[in-house]
Amino acid sequence: MKTITPEEVLNKLDANEDLHIVDVRENEEVANGIIPGASHIPLGQIPERMEELNKETPYIFVCHAGGRSFSACSYLEGLGYDVTNLEGGMSAWEGELEF
Repeated sequence: MKTITPEEVLNKLDANEDLHIVDVRENEEVANGIIPGASHIPLGQIPERMEELNKETPYIFVCHAGGRSFSACSYLEGLGYDVTNLEGGMSAWEGELEF
C-alpha cells in the first residue's frame, strides 16, 4: 500500500496540485478541524458510499493516527481503487485546518 507523509501533502497543496483527500474520522472528530478541501466519509459508511469515489481518481485517506485510513485503503485497494494512506493521520498534520 502506498503511503504519504503530511509534509509531502503540504508540499503538494502548496504547489496547487489537485488532491483528493478523504477523511474517514467520525463527525465529532471532523468538527475539530479537517484538511482544507478534504471530503468526509466516516469509515463505517465507505461500503455504502463508494459510488462517490472514482476508480480513476487517486485518493489520499486520513484519520486520527493512520489506523482507520489504513483499513479504508486496504478495503478500497482490494476493489481496484488508487489509494494512499496519510502517515500519522491528523495527529501528525501541521497544516491549516478548516472548521
